Amino acid sequence: MTISEKSAYLKGLMDGLKLSTDTPEGQMIAGIVDLLADVTKKLTDVETTTIDICDELDEIEEDLDAIDDYLMEEVCEEIDEDDDWDEEDEIEDLEDEDYPDEGFDFGDEDTTIYEVKCPACGEIVDFDEETLESGAITCPNCGEKLEFSFDDEPEE
Repeated sequence: MTISEKSAYLKGLMDGLKLSTDTPEGQMIAGIVDLLADVTKKLTDVETTTIDICDELDEIEEDLDAIDDYLMEEVCEEIDEDDDWDEEDEIEDLEDEDYPDEGFDFGDEDTTIYEVKCPACGEIVDFDEETLESGAITCPNCGEKLEFSFDDEPEE
């Protein structure tokens, strides 16, 4: 039995019992039955709206699937048309376009990179061994000159 049917059944019971709406009890029961009828109507409207929304979402999903299929076919056709394409070219393109250099070329991968915290501003400054040997570097953040010394080496 649906909610609408149950609400109608209760309304029929009330009418069949011929409850007087002149008494407080009769007024209360009539009010409850009317409230149930209103709630049932609203609930039915919500269910109908929900079904309509689900149907529209299904249509949108089908349209998006069709668009996706079309775009994938276009991409595959472009790849097939490119006779010179190979996986190495794609990897090189990704490395060049998607991962640009951060602005500092470390040169050799074997190069040791050092870092020091600037005492003036707290910025961490990276530098290589050549800079370490030169004895000083300027903080790019605040311009403070950072000097390095090798005086801490034990004497013989």
